[in-house]
Amino acid sequence: MNPQALAELSSRLPDLRLLTEPGDLEHYGRDWTRRWTPAPLAIALPASTEEVQGIVRWANQHQVAIVPSGGRTGLSGGAVAANGELVLSLARMNRVLDFDAVDRTLAVQPGIALEAVHTAAREHGLIYPVDFAARGSCSIGGNIATNAGGIRVIRYGNTREWIAGLKVVAGNGELLDLNRALIKNSSGYDLRQLMIGSEGTLGIVVEATLRLTDPPPASQVMLLALPDMDALMQVFALFRARLPLQAFEFFTDVALKHVLAHGAQRAIDGDYPYYVVTEFDAVDERAQEAALAVFEQGMEQGLIADGVMAQSEAQAAALWRLREGITESLAVHKPYKNDISVRISAVPGFLQEIQALLAQAYPQMEVVWFGHIGDGNLHINVLKPPSLSDADFIAQCEHVTKLLAQTLQRHGGSISAEHGIGLVKRAYLEGTRSAAEIALMRGVKAVFDPNGILNPGKLFA
Repeated sequence: MNPQALAELSSRLPDLRLLTEPGDLEHYGRDWTRRWTPAPLAIALPASTEEVQGIVRWANQHQVAIVPSGGRTGLSGGAVAANGELVLSLARMNRVLDFDAVDRTLAVQPGIALEAVHTAAREHGLIYPVDFAARGSCSIGGNIATNAGGIRVIRYGNTREWIAGLKVVAGNGELLDLNRALIKNSSGYDLRQLMIGSEGTLGIVVEATLRLTDPPPASQVMLLALPDMDALMQVFALFRARLPLQAFEFFTDVALKHVLAHGAQRAIDGDYPYYVVTEFDAVDERAQEAALAVFEQGMEQGLIADGVMAQSEAQAAALWRLREGITESLAVHKPYKNDISVRISAVPGFLQEIQALLAQAYPQMEVVWFGHIGDGNLHINVLKPPSLSDADFIAQCEHVTKLLAQTLQRHGGSISAEHGIGLVKRAYLEGTRSAAEIALMRGVKAVFDPNGILNPGKLFA
């Protein structure tokens, strides 16, 4: 591009922070996929909505692509800048703007970390219930861009259920104020919901109004060891029928091995193929007795091999670490990840079919399973053997992903449950969406971003 264009941007927005050092370009130009070499033009760190608008208008004038950037914890390449794009990092726009006690809403800037939102909500005696392991580093803007789910979807749903209003800078630089935190609003299309999950391809969130709710009642955490895969859904059905569940997460013995090696503490003696961490309301002794009764029933039916119930908050946190520490423990192995979903009712048949597929496809590779079994979301991580080059490893995994996508299509599932399509999954979008849907999506993109500057190449080529 014209080398004077960046100088012009600085002249237009004299207070805008621009980074061009190689270390900064590499840091801000990638996400957790680590599959593309970062090559952004520069990093822009606006501090206000006006600066975001100014950047977008400049980019339209000079036909510069923009990659919106939050915490960059995604796993689909949605925040990767590998082709000379301008990274627009929202890291400086990270404040709580307002709390409304009557509406029970919290207005925040998009760069605020999820954990900081949790803290702000607790200060007012409320909670923002969306939660997952990356809470300390992921941002609300990124959560909105991918409609993030996490560990409590079974109780609270995905991010979109908790977004009361959005302010968004569209691809043409126009500021949109969407829904304005109304509970009831049937005045035409809900563009707020259209923005949620759009992966930064339609607009850049500059402010979000989040719904808050009452803290859940006292809860109890239990770790279960299961004898086989067939027991997973049977135990889920048993616990869901008898207990008010807040979470129901599973992982395999292979996942446990890695998280223990990463510093977590073993909670159950012996080795079992599958484990579940579940959390449920336990407000009094009767609730505790009901939980023990369900556990004993599962033991009697041969569905549960062993288990432990947390006796303190510290022990509950230690049990949760066995599940939440998996992703971090695998990072050093450069895993190839699939984040997939099917209807809960389709999980048993899908699991059986996909287990056979993966065993045949990866006979000499370690495959790590875990996920949100209570909402049909599974995470598959294939670990790269040291003997394989990165290119050969990815090529082999891509072949299997095609087979996985076909299996998902037969089961009515999705190739992306909560990390978006990005660069990684765009070849498989047509397995989840019809040709008519994709055509409409392209049409929507053209309306909001007429020059195609927002996150080009992501979602669809």
